[in-house]
Amino acid sequence: MSRNDLDDFDRSILRILRREGRISVTELASRISLSKSPTQARLKRLERAGFITGYQALVDHKRLGAAHVVFVEVRLSDTRESALKAFNAAVRDTPEIEECHMIAGAFDYLLKVRSEDIQSYRQILAEHISNLPHVSSTSTHVAMESVKEQGS
Repeated sequence: MSRNDLDDFDRSILRILRREGRISVTELASRISLSKSPTQARLKRLERAGFITGYQALVDHKRLGAAHVVFVEVRLSDTRESALKAFNAAVRDTPEIEECHMIAGAFDYLLKVRSEDIQSYRQILAEHISNLPHVSSTSTHVAMESVKEQGS
């Protein structure tokens, strides 16, 4: 099944689930104007085909003490495949790094990092990010406000 096989009902299911992952099948069916059984069948088909890869809870980062967001440009000293694999593995083991994207441009990776405040971020930068394999330099951009994040 490819994205070309998706119809308007499938796209509606995916759009609604991105915002409300815990919606009941009955409510989902009502919202897309189908009965429960075909909606449930479509949902299972989308899961089996890999369009839905999982479900997760969206959390209140402020209440968890991790409302401070920075984006970090990372330049590596080595970009051979083995170096990239080592960097990627280390990033996956660093819980403060919420997202990591390889970038085509003036730097190699862009990280999204959450912390309690700027002081705790400085510690994360010094003790974790700067010590990731093959990091040659970083540049930090502090987010002043999150206008739109995952799930919103």
